[in-house]
Amino acid sequence: MAHLFEPLKLHASLHSWGTPDFAATLKRELADHAAALPLQQALTTTSAVADDAIEVVFLDATADGNCIHAKVGIFCGGILAGCSCADDPTPIEPQTEYCEMLLVIDKATAETIIRLAG
Repeated sequence: MAHLFEPLKLHASLHSWGTPDFAATLKRELADHAAALPLQQALTTTSAVADDAIEVVFLDATADGNCIHAKVGIFCGGILAGCSCADDPTPIEPQTEYCEMLLVIDKATAETIIRLAG
């Protein structure tokens, strides 16, 4: 059975477009919706996303007639999932992971498409 998910809508970011608050608003809104980001697909050195908070770095944004195009960097924690055995040597401490994401925010609906950059 297919699962239907509500599309991510970044209303606050859309409303702040063109103001000095856009970058801060986008960073805050993405951090609040971290579970909707493709962080698992972005991992390079670990195997699971840690439950830690993410840090969003605003990199760039432009707009065309219908959409806002933004690029952000995301720092998150990743862990190496071991076998959970008593003698498992896998470190439990989260390791820092970084990725860049491209966002396309629809100016009419605030619906946002998110893709990994690169």
